[in-house]
Amino acid sequence: MKTALSIFIILSSLFTFNAQANDDISAKAPNFTLATQVGKSISLADYQDKPVILHFWATWCPYCKKLQPTLVALKEKYENTGIEIVAISFNEDEGAKPQDSITQRGYQFITAVEGDNVAELYNVKGTPTTFFINRSGQIVFKSTSSNSTDPRLELAIKEIIKTK
Repeated sequence: MKTALSIFIILSSLFTFNAQANDDISAKAPNFTLATQVGKSISLADYQDKPVILHFWATWCPYCKKLQPTLVALKEKYENTGIEIVAISFNEDEGAKPQDSITQRGYQFITAVEGDNVAELYNVKGTPTTFFINRSGQIVFKSTSSNSTDPRLELAIKEIIKTK
């Protein structure tokens, strides 16, 4: 009985993933240019032809802190595919230092700051919101969950790392 239930849950997850992916896959990820905490320019165009996990977050968000280890682990698992995490910090408290927070958590990914306009461009309503963008620049999947065990996260990764 446990096996049947497990298979049902996995198949349900795949169906849900495919249904959501089909809704979002026609959307081209809008380009943006923002600055990092130290003033370096960062643009989605910098990651052309690479699979990208685009992660909208804030330093005060406990759900972001819960999800980020999973995103990093998935990036490391598929490191040989060229996958990148690009984070955008928005809706921050005054004086927040997002890159410092990422570094203190032991992560190496880059984060842009003051991303409120880009969050609006992507129709982001809250944190965390994570987009999975394939090598062609298409949004394949969008997650607004902090569920670090959601199997759709790895399914999205497997979809975006496919070669053109």
